[in-house]
Amino acid sequence: MRPTWRQLAGHGVLFAAILLLPLVISDFRASQFAYVGVFAIALIGLSILTGYTGQISLGHGGFMAIGAYVTAILSVNYGVYDLLTVPLGGIAAGIVGFLFGFPALRLAGVYLALATFALAVIVPSLATALGDRTGGTAGILLELPTSPIGALSPDKWLYYVTWAIAIVLFAAATIFVRGRRGRALRAVRENEIAAVSAGVSLTRYKTLAFGVSAFYAGVAGSLYAILNFIVAPGTFPITLSILLLAGLVVGGAASFVGVLAGAAFVQFVPLYAGDVVGRLTGIGDRIGLPGGGFDPTTPGVPSVVYGVILLAVLWLAPRGAAGLAQRLGRILRIS
Repeated sequence: MRPTWRQLAGHGVLFAAILLLPLVISDFRASQFAYVGVFAIALIGLSILTGYTGQISLGHGGFMAIGAYVTAILSVNYGVYDLLTVPLGGIAAGIVGFLFGFPALRLAGVYLALATFALAVIVPSLATALGDRTGGTAGILLELPTSPIGALSPDKWLYYVTWAIAIVLFAAATIFVRGRRGRALRAVRENEIAAVSAGVSLTRYKTLAFGVSAFYAGVAGSLYAILNFIVAPGTFPITLSILLLAGLVVGGAASFVGVLAGAAFVQFVPLYAGDVVGRLTGIGDRIGLPGGGFDPTTPGVPSVVYGVILLAVLWLAPRGAAGLAQRLGRILRIS
């Protein structure tokens, strides 16, 4: 289905906002929003696999780690310019994802989720074991980035690079899920038996979805390595894969625009969950509620707040941010 003029106008406004945002924020905030762009790229790929094809993945943190290590090794050990390694990181992760798609053909549901979760466990452990190449637990330290444009700081330069790549990959993903291929992917998601009866090859489309999705995650991992300056096994914990899936649900599983909300959720909610507890505790102290002296930095407290916020978002918007926006749009049209 071709996009309507309203959708095109909305995309234009969104892209303009992305372009102008660094002009009104600090370098630190630009760096944070660059990470949002990284997670948006990973979530677009996850949306192709989970939202359009119906294959649940808890291993995308592992694919990101593959892309990150490709960038770190090539740029540090072989002197390749770091941005030139980004597509190579995506290709390496895409090949692994494509190959992983073959054994995944026999799995579905929670079994597939567990298999992909094993990938998120194996990749950091493998990086630790191959310490002579990957730096082991200490990791690989990348050079600090420099901006080739004198008017831009390194943080804002990387912001524009990250979001330029994200916009290109957004357009590529939009084209990828159109037409016959998109219908085939959605048919696999809805009913595999009916899809096969209609002539859809499960082998072709499942492995293709895994490969493309992993490519996006690999690109995101390469950019993450450049932004983070260091790549180590601890940089890509198991919780990252879970967080990415949660971000996809928050944004809307089959919405490429909605993943922007999911990417912001992945970046900002874990960072500021402790601050939410601190503010609520301060309000409680002022009005005399029990619990005075509660320390919001207690281990585990930010995770509890993060979980509560996630449940609240899913209760208020069960179809994610994209579904909520569609519902509001219908209300406005009716009114």
